[in-house]
Amino acid sequence: MTFLPSLGYGGQVISSLIILIGALLLWLVIRFLIARSVTRVQNGYSVFKKPHFKWAQPALRPFDSARRVQRAETIGGLLSSVAAGTIAIVAILMAIETLGFNIGPILASVGIVGIAIGFGAREVIRDAFLGFFITIEDQYGIGDTIEVGDTVGVVQSLGLRITRMIDEDGAIWYVRNGDITKVGNRSQGNYVAPPAEPVAAAIPSTIEGTA
Repeated sequence: MTFLPSLGYGGQVISSLIILIGALLLWLVIRFLIARSVTRVQNGYSVFKKPHFKWAQPALRPFDSARRVQRAETIGGLLSSVAAGTIAIVAILMAIETLGFNIGPILASVGIVGIAIGFGAREVIRDAFLGFFITIEDQYGIGDTIEVGDTVGVVQSLGLRITRMIDEDGAIWYVRNGDITKVGNRSQGNYVAPPAEPVAAAIPSTIEGTA
């Protein structure tokens, strides 16, 4: 793709620069749109704050605002990273092809490297995907009391790879999202704590008579 074929190789260089500048402008526009959407989500939808829509408002909790902010930031960060990577790869390949190089071997090399990275970082990729779906589906968030395996604690932060929670003893637990196969959210629904076990009857302090 050459915009100025009459200039020869100089036209190819200029065309490559135009492609890269266009990609940069496209990325700035997309980043602006993502940031604007994230800000709107963080501030909440004003339509549901009207008196006529009180029935649509979720139960208010102290961590609702922080939870919404973190979800928006997590999703916005992921979208920004995916958009930046996609635009950069496509723009660089188009610029290289414009300069007259054959990108076939480059694509083959990138594919092989991608497969190698995928095998080496499959656990990280799995954690990130599961963290994304946990965030999208709102399985749990900041301030929720959750049960993961034999650990019960309050969620302090939820990232794409790690969930951090604190138990009743004050210990901080870092759980990889890929290791979470089943989670119980005690803050959702109508969780009722099991009754305390009855205290064993006290042993009499005196012995009636002696043999």
